[in-house]
Amino acid sequence: MEKILCLETATTNCSVALFDGDKPIASLESNDGGYSHGEKLHVFIRQVLAQGGISPRELSAVAVSRGPGSYTGLRIGVSAAKGLAYALEIPLLSVGTLAIMARIAREKTSADYLVPMLDARRMEVYTVAYDRDLQEVSPVEALIVRPGAYASLSQTGKTACFFGDGMDKCRDLLGEERFSFLPGVFPSALAMGTEALSRLRERRWEDVAYFEPYYLKDFVGGHLAEKK
Repeated sequence: MEKILCLETATTNCSVALFDGDKPIASLESNDGGYSHGEKLHVFIRQVLAQGGISPRELSAVAVSRGPGSYTGLRIGVSAAKGLAYALEIPLLSVGTLAIMARIAREKTSADYLVPMLDARRMEVYTVAYDRDLQEVSPVEALIVRPGAYASLSQTGKTACFFGDGMDKCRDLLGEERFSFLPGVFPSALAMGTEALSRLRERRWEDVAYFEPYYLKDFVGGHLAEKK
């Protein structure tokens, strides 16, 4: 069975998991509220491989959360994944950060729509809406949350669940009875295995030389500016 190492560093949660096929066999993660991924990630990788009882040369692929998310966190994770893929001559896979969150939330809510929200500063969030099959029903975007921002979901008459670290800034503006809020959902490498395995088997691999994180915004002068 394929051995896939998954890395998730898009938010304050630094997470590493090793999969045998789509079954997790070892994992480590830490969410102390800060961005200390540069200190932790390579240590976690070594420890997870040791827990799983395999050497790096036995890996079939490495997968990384591609974003959107923290500029610094994404750079650290993608750089580590590209380094491993290049050195070991194995496929590089990427999984969308918001889809990772939706997969986690789907196990905790019966809502018709799953709406991850990552804080993008001020009243802006990185967000998308999925149905329960994890198919997009609205595009991934950097959204300024204001009254009526989710009118299209409200008009469907179906339920929607919001989650992620951008959720709290939106509670008062999303007061629909059919809208619920799920705390404590962070992207985790433990939710990457199924998608990573699918991408490996379907040969949907990234180009190690040219792959870049999906920032959704450009990083200019110390600040994130929306991509055009």
